[in-house]
Amino acid sequence: MSEIKCTTIEKIGIIRQSTNGWNKELRLVSWNDADPKYDIRDWSPDDEKMGKGITLTEEEARNLLGLLEKHFG
Repeated sequence: MSEIKCTTIEKIGIIRQSTNGWNKELRLVSWNDADPKYDIRDWSPDDEKMGKGITLTEEEARNLLGLLEKHFG
């Protein structure tokens, strides 16, 4: 199996800080040199390891934002 390449384009912000040093973050990430996507996942303090997460296209992120705005008013 080939190695997966992950390049952080922009660290947008921390969603949750954990006591163990890992943070759940929103980032703009390019996977295997593809177009960047919005990415939510846990990252180790040194950014060397990551947990499972979710990636969203710009359209999906905008749809999610609309749903959250509608839900929270």
